Amino acid sequence: MFSKTCEYALRAMLFVGQTSKDGKKAGIREIAEGIDSPEYFIAKILQELSRKNLVQSLKGPAGGFYLDKQGMECTLADIVKAIDGDKIFLGCGLGLKECSEKRPCPIHNEFKKIRKEMHDMLQSATLNEFNEKPERKLTFLKRV
Repeated sequence: MFSKTCEYALRAMLFVGQTSKDGKKAGIREIAEGIDSPEYFIAKILQELSRKNLVQSLKGPAGGFYLDKQGMECTLADIVKAIDGDKIFLGCGLGLKECSEKRPCPIHNEFKKIRKEMHDMLQSATLNEFNEKPERKLTFLKRV
């Protein structure tokens, strides 16, 4: 459903959010290990998210990536849009260019409901609300 880049971006931002709640900054190696991602790939993704002001970075020995108060209010939808655009929220379920209300594809009406539910869920989910769950071992970010 999401591109591989977007999947890594979501996992990285959740990881950085968990690290930031304690006032710490996370380095690329720590993030890559924490979410089971190639370092080079995650570095490029975080640079892009930093350019779009979704994550903050600080260079130097005490540097790394972190989220400020505003960053913690970032929604999962913000991350998806920054990486994959809004096609997933607006596009045709079959990938057709001409799909619309006037000229729907065979799954248009059903897919429109699914798209809306997914958008609403991602739009209402902020990074801040996920900080407690991994500590209590309710969720995980790394493949096992």
